[in-house]
Amino acid sequence: MNVLISGSSGLIGGTLARRWVARGDVVRRLVRGSSGPPDVRWDPSGGEIDRTGLEGAEVVVHLAGEPLANGRWTPAKKSRIVSSRVEGTRVLAESLAAMAERPRVLLSASAIGYYGSRGDELLTEASTPGTGFLAEVCRRWEEATLTAEAAGIRVVHLRIGVVLDPSGGALKTMLPAFRMGMGGRLGNGSQWLSWIALEDVVGAIELAIERDEIRGPLNIVAPEPVTNSEFTSTLARAIHRPAFLPVPAPLLRLAIGGMADEAVLASARVRPERLLATGYRFARPRLEDALAHLLGNPRPDRDAAT
Repeated sequence: MNVLISGSSGLIGGTLARRWVARGDVVRRLVRGSSGPPDVRWDPSGGEIDRTGLEGAEVVVHLAGEPLANGRWTPAKKSRIVSSRVEGTRVLAESLAAMAERPRVLLSASAIGYYGSRGDELLTEASTPGTGFLAEVCRRWEEATLTAEAAGIRVVHLRIGVVLDPSGGALKTMLPAFRMGMGGRLGNGSQWLSWIALEDVVGAIELAIERDEIRGPLNIVAPEPVTNSEFTSTLARAIHRPAFLPVPAPLLRLAIGGMADEAVLASARVRPERLLATGYRFARPRLEDALAHLLGNPRPDRDAAT
């Protein structure tokens, strides 16, 4: 396929780009600053994009956005989080809609933050949006694709959960403390964590590209969410370390500010209803098996319970 990717320097985008290049697909990256073919230059903050570089793209995977966990959420940081997602998506969607030959599908990143913090409520793609900063960002992020959808492009909103891989993201951040025996639950540990192994993120995205009936929101999470306490104890067992140093909620709020309640202490019990309906079989549906595989201590594979 001929594919265009934004956010190719990130964990998911980089993995997809390397995989597709290796199998012979034509992969172009949306990049800032100077670039040459096959990359395509854009400046989402300035509303600029090299539209001629978009020509020929059959599939667009849009993953770019200001990192959430990189620094405290100051007013300036929050502004970048919003504008990088909403304005960047708007510029891309409008440019794709204006093409004479448009791509057949736009897969645009979103997040399970769309649902807000909902306690023990089981959330599917049919659930209403939540409240709070991240929920509002995700709602506007998804709405920014409307121009592309109105032009007849199939749009899929990838509502991605906590992606697990030791090479990046949350797991890479947590591992050093846990390996020193300094891990522990966050807050009271009752909040739900909807996770997914990186290889299943790739599998779900490739399925969404192939299946024309998939459009709109798609929850990219494993079928068995866990509480923060369960995640903590499972990770500790996987690396054969204790995990007895809980971090109280007030200390988290002091350390990372507003991100604590919006992300770390938020509870989102999300089910991949639409993925399961397609018959997709998760490579790593259970946390214990996923962590064992990711951390080099594989357990015998079981049948995926989907």
